[in-house]
Amino acid sequence: MADDTTRDSLWAIRETMGRVSEINRLTWNDVNFEERCVLLYTRKKRGGDLTPRKVPMTDKLFEVLSEKFAKRDKGKSWIFWHKYWSRKEGRLKEGPYKDRKKIMKILCKKAGVKYFRFHPLRHAGASLMDGNNVPIGTIQRILGHENRKTTEIYLHSIGELERQAMTIYEQSRKKSHTNPHTEKKSQKKRIRRRHLTLIKY
Repeated sequence: MADDTTRDSLWAIRETMGRVSEINRLTWNDVNFEERCVLLYTRKKRGGDLTPRKVPMTDKLFEVLSEKFAKRDKGKSWIFWHKYWSRKEGRLKEGPYKDRKKIMKILCKKAGVKYFRFHPLRHAGASLMDGNNVPIGTIQRILGHENRKTTEIYLHSIGELERQAMTIYEQSRKKSHTNPHTEKKSQKKRIRRRHLTLIKY
């Protein structure tokens, strides 16, 4: 089973379609519960300043962050943080995650599905919006792409990822002994079930 922090960070990635680095650096100052939005920061260019973008909260993200806020350590500004051993300083430290390269391998193995990284969660979300006629400019702003062409390439390249996602979904469904009510379930529900299975594990 994933620990609470890992599970909640996966929800945050899935519900914002943010990059892992953007989710890792989130602080409570970046969350506005009244406006129901979060600020995600990314560097458009190597060595450049962090540029913010406002992403509306889904109901699920609002629920996850509200619960996390109620239980937060008031001495910490970060939302997702951990204790770790600093080789450089030779001591235990506390701070936000910098990367989580191993966690997806562990979770995929536990769930019994083929390994994939965090990035397909962004692709899947973009695909679902595109398939439901969300304007490409809106998708571009949510994903934080500076150039519209990047978003177009991104959307055109997700066909194979979707096929891989469906294969993973089928494998996880068989493992959990969940029988489909119909073979005509929407792509949105299929991908959502796959994500829920991984977050559970």
